[in-house]
Amino acid sequence: MGHHTLKLLGTLLFALWLGGCSTVQVNREPSQSLPASDSAFGRSIQAQAAAYQGRSGFRLLPNSSEAFWARAELIRNAQTSLDLQYYIVSDGLSTRMLIDELLKAADRGVRVRILLDDTTSDGHDNLLATLAAHPNVQLRLFNPLQLGRSTGVTRAMGRLFNLSRQHRRMHNKLWLADNSVAIVGGRNLGDEYFDALPDLNFTDIDLLSVGPVAEQLGHSFDQYWNSALSQPIGDFVSSRLSHRELSEARSVLEASLQTSKRAHQALYQQLAAYETSPQLDVWRKELIWAWNQALWDAPSKVLAEGEPDPHLLLTTQLAPDLAGVNKELILVSAYFVPGETGLVYLTGHADAGVDVRLLTNSLEATDVPIVHGGYAPYRKALLEHGVKLYELRRQPGSTGGSGLHLFKPGLSSDSSLHSKAMIFDQQKSFIGSFNFDPRSGLWNTEVGVLVDSPQLAAQARDLALQGMAPALSYEPQLEKGEVVWVTEDDGHLHTLDREPGSWWRRLNAWFSTRVGLEKML
Repeated sequence: MGHHTLKLLGTLLFALWLGGCSTVQVNREPSQSLPASDSAFGRSIQAQAAAYQGRSGFRLLPNSSEAFWARAELIRNAQTSLDLQYYIVSDGLSTRMLIDELLKAADRGVRVRILLDDTTSDGHDNLLATLAAHPNVQLRLFNPLQLGRSTGVTRAMGRLFNLSRQHRRMHNKLWLADNSVAIVGGRNLGDEYFDALPDLNFTDIDLLSVGPVAEQLGHSFDQYWNSALSQPIGDFVSSRLSHRELSEARSVLEASLQTSKRAHQALYQQLAAYETSPQLDVWRKELIWAWNQALWDAPSKVLAEGEPDPHLLLTTQLAPDLAGVNKELILVSAYFVPGETGLVYLTGHADAGVDVRLLTNSLEATDVPIVHGGYAPYRKALLEHGVKLYELRRQPGSTGGSGLHLFKPGLSSDSSLHSKAMIFDQQKSFIGSFNFDPRSGLWNTEVGVLVDSPQLAAQARDLALQGMAPALSYEPQLEKGEVVWVTEDDGHLHTLDREPGSWWRRLNAWFSTRVGLEKML
């Protein structure tokens, strides 16, 4: 969702304004993912996958620390290429550590391509250009605002006057090393996604994807990278830093990391565990090998005048599995707004005897209360048809209370659900960036992987059922025609007749309903 205030390496700002800038060099040449066979790492993956006759290897990454380590280790293992595609990159210790590793990879000759949605770059064009000053780093922006980029006010006006395109964003999250190993899922880049922020952690699921699936995902990256909608960062800066200024900026980055290492020792050691105890070789032995299909929206989805052509959509590719479920459907969606089409689909399957269960955020836990206002009006109809709803409670961190936590015990910060997953008949699972809402379906672009494996489906299902436990979630139910919320505290079930959440959250939810924002959510 477009709801975060985005920053990137704010401490480098001072280095940006040093003198001695050189002429901009804008690389518009199309490029392709490099073959896995070009690197020893890629060849080792190919050798491992050969025994599985075209299947790919998968491992869930629900633990935020493991999700961070996996990204850092893939940088360290990469020998030829790193391709990163993200909606949000927020400043923070975890982001700085990853960028430091990326620059070191570029130093040793790895080609680094970074594709960011333009909202990430708001006010930071020069800052992002410092990364692209490295000869082995290329950075492009997707669906960029062409004019009025210099101030917050002009950017807001520019988007307002071109709302039909500017509210359509690239929501994809993809991390790809040597075209051999990929990470897809719900996590953007930022401390809030890796349990490294004092006051917020997003509970999420990523999927480590090894072998042929990575090559499929490489094709998706290339489509976006080479799209006319993706422009080099050099298009938006009048100059770029010379080697000397880049060195100065990297010195500032290194100093900030050393300061964090001293000031936040426990957090730094938690994040930096990959340096002394790498896990990738262990994870490669734990892979589940299965047939799969990588799915993604066509980049041109954002150019549609109204609703996009179904042939461009990830949902069209997923439709046979959505339609074919006949026993159990489990949805995990941080933001859930079914719309009339989704309502008919879910209630129709529930009426046909399918066990339909949904885990989403409660009003008190969501980071976007206005989206909850798009979901709430559908609750009664869903419940009347037997759809089971579970709304994840605010999970207090160590300073905010005690209690159970989803996916990881003892979270240090309040937690909000950010996961996106679908499990079909305990057989197939779909994990990616897709939320069950109009924004993911119609406006933003998304990516994910559909895996045909009862074993992986069981693991994803277990994670969903953890979140549906009474101690972790509110379960809306109908009582005398009205919605009530059943939950558990201190081992005892009890029923609430008023939805938990502050007056401010209620106001936001009410506003979205009154103003009719549903299709924009």
